[in-house]
Amino acid sequence: MVGEAKLNEYLTEIREQVCSRCVERPPGGPPCAPLGKVCGVELHLPKIIDAIHEVRSEWMGPYLEHNRHAICAHCVHHQTSICPCPMDYLASLLVEAVETVDERHADEKQTV
Repeated sequence: MVGEAKLNEYLTEIREQVCSRCVERPPGGPPCAPLGKVCGVELHLPKIIDAIHEVRSEWMGPYLEHNRHAICAHCVHHQTSICPCPMDYLASLLVEAVETVDERHADEKQTV
């Protein structure tokens, strides 16, 4: 599980790279929950990060499949008309944002 400080770093990067391109983002968002829009990223952020870390692929299919088993299968919104997850259409951006943070930390470790 990701620590709180690093979780905030992932969230900042995701909001910059992903949320800024989300077609479901309400005016003034993110964050979207206070604006009445349930967001899968906000709802499942730690699980999304962990799920991305558990897959290494050049293709999005393995990430999507893994997320459906690790996250969607346990989500109360799964198979409802209000599924809040943008993973299907923003998958590559989510993976890139998480990897950006990971690379930044790897570079910091190498310079120490």
